[in-house]
Amino acid sequence: MDNFADLVILSNAPGELTTWVYPVLRELARRVNDSLNSLNIRISVVLSPCTNASGQEAAIASKYPGVDRVLAPDRFWQFLLWGKTPEPNWDWHERGVVIFLGGDQIFPVAIGKRLGYSTIVYAEWEARWASWIDRFAVRNESVHNRIPARFRHKSEIVGDLMVDRSEVADDRNNEPKSRRSIVFMPGSKSMKLSQGVPLCLAICDLLRQKMPHVDVAIALAPTITPQYLAKFAQPNPVIALVQGTTAELVESGSLYVLRTQAGNEIPINQEFPAYDFLKRCELCITTVGANTAELAALGVPMLVLLPTNQLDAMRSWDGILGILANLPGVGSAIAKIINRIMLDRLNLLAWPNIWAGEQIVPELVGNLTPDGVAEMVIDFLEHPEKLQHMRDRLRAVCGQPGAAAKIADMAIKAISSNTKPCL
Repeated sequence: MDNFADLVILSNAPGELTTWVYPVLRELARRVNDSLNSLNIRISVVLSPCTNASGQEAAIASKYPGVDRVLAPDRFWQFLLWGKTPEPNWDWHERGVVIFLGGDQIFPVAIGKRLGYSTIVYAEWEARWASWIDRFAVRNESVHNRIPARFRHKSEIVGDLMVDRSEVADDRNNEPKSRRSIVFMPGSKSMKLSQGVPLCLAICDLLRQKMPHVDVAIALAPTITPQYLAKFAQPNPVIALVQGTTAELVESGSLYVLRTQAGNEIPINQEFPAYDFLKRCELCITTVGANTAELAALGVPMLVLLPTNQLDAMRSWDGILGILANLPGVGSAIAKIINRIMLDRLNLLAWPNIWAGEQIVPELVGNLTPDGVAEMVIDFLEHPEKLQHMRDRLRAVCGQPGAAAKIADMAIKAISSNTKPCL
């Protein structure tokens, strides 16, 4: 038997790609480089379609460590149904493993069967198709216990991949800072950016006015460009709804800034992963999503914003709700009704709060104003003990990293043993 093998990673949304796929690839790269010279592993990332996709997922995945080839979402169904891949047609080695890191859990069943590879599914909340999957890497004991008893031997508790997205916060968070800094993370989805960008710009103007010694910056999501972000800073009807402001994109070499109407310049940081940049900030103003887990793992205090000033902007619900909210003509009215009902039922939104079962980082939901948010930011900056308390709570709730390393070990073991699917 030769020493060549294929490792196929299935994923879909921007959040899964950055919080699940990246840390697993990082650990796989370490193993291949350090101790597995006897194995020649080719890594393919296969992306399934996702309503929350930005269109940049394939380009991002192609830059990840160890990735040899990427199948874009628009080619996914041809591959799943008929095995077709982009020209030149992909070849496949005799042995390999399929790792599920986002999408529908039926996909690794079908692809593993087609390629004759073993399958590993990372199960965050529920492990499905247990009779057809070879191994489950589950987030916690609760997920493990919900697997039917006769298949539970396939499951290993690995922990939360969200924690592995970034290195656990180190002592640099306690280093003295010559200047205090605030970082905005408005997200990548248009429904968040449309309200979040003009709102954050107005908050920045207020902070610069009241606390001129504070630096502000924007951490750009890896799946969007400065040009795309700047579109949401142009004049539009949403700005009045959030009492926001506009800005123009200014380019200086490879650097970009958003210059507000008041003349304040907000640098756009494009570093990815931006661990060191985020660790240096005093407080982050962010939207809901996987970024809250990243900040928590870094020990960075945060305010989590979910403005509902434009209630019909949120239309990315799954299933029948998403279909109704996007119907032509009546979709806006339906979206408002759905979102009002769903928002009334929402409990905890940020990942560290979900982990803790209580609100340890503030979640601001509703008709938000720049003045209200800026006042809260200033209060935190004037009371550093509140920020330190939040850092301590974040460190306590995050738990230990290691899920990515365990999944990488499971994959290497499956390839080395040439395990075949149990279909």
